[in-house]
Amino acid sequence: MKDMRIVFMGTPDFAAAILERLVETGRNVVGVFSQPDKPVGRKQIVTPTATKVVAEKYGIPVFQPAKLRDGTALEIMKELSPDLTVVAAYGKILPKEILDVSPLGNVNVHGSLLPKYRGAAPIQWSVINGDEVTGVTTMYMAEGMDTGDMILKLETKIGEDETSGELFERLAKLGADSIEKTLELFDKGEVPREAQDESEATYAPMLKKEMGEIDFTKPAGEIKNLVRGMSPWPTAYTFLDGKSIKIHKAAAVSGFSGAPGELLDEKRFIVACGDGAIEFLSVQPEGKSQMSGADFIRGRRTQKGTLFGRN
Repeated sequence: MKDMRIVFMGTPDFAAAILERLVETGRNVVGVFSQPDKPVGRKQIVTPTATKVVAEKYGIPVFQPAKLRDGTALEIMKELSPDLTVVAAYGKILPKEILDVSPLGNVNVHGSLLPKYRGAAPIQWSVINGDEVTGVTTMYMAEGMDTGDMILKLETKIGEDETSGELFERLAKLGADSIEKTLELFDKGEVPREAQDESEATYAPMLKKEMGEIDFTKPAGEIKNLVRGMSPWPTAYTFLDGKSIKIHKAAAVSGFSGAPGELLDEKRFIVACGDGAIEFLSVQPEGKSQMSGADFIRGRRTQKGTLFGRN
């Protein structure tokens, strides 16, 4: 079945790495669906999605419908006549009529060990919650949110200081490995199906900017994990004198104590937490470039006892 016709659906870098692997391993990708191109950066330049860039590099037709339920996408799918549809971080829920097109079914590559972290941001939440292990799961798609039967799982440890962005890069490679192994099972006609245990299901909702605000009554370890999980987007932050400070890197430190939000050192950016203290190693004050936490404290001549946060 090496020549089976595959339609791929995906949008960001995570998906692009998986599409690249499909092509590299000689799979017959007959079409690619991706989200519409969007404006990016301060100048709002309309930029192609990462998956579209890969598809065009290999001359694979790209389709970017704004909607999936108006019949247009369904007609495209019928014309492409795939045997199997592979989906990874597409960003749209597939309606039943599209799921029904591929006779071998629809395989999704999800960035968690299901049934944990169903939803839009599994990688970020695994870091925010301080998990030590994560991975990817390939699964048959059903109409629910990441509820289908599982095929294959690959695990990896999360580094103590690893950010979501760094983990994304590693899981993209792991995701590519997982789809390669999964399609080899299809080649043999030996594809397992394991139902998910609904009692163990958790959800990973899409991140919003306001989720990054630091609550200094929380333990230092939790704040460090929030900073890691919110990097590179939407970024953890706090306030000083009503102006925001983005926090790009942090470390829990010992030997300091004080009221939550209180600056504990005049040379290092160390702030007391509900339990322990946190040092902000890389920060970005509102309207300025990224700098070390120590440079920020020295530059502002911030006094010990200064309170950070919404005051």
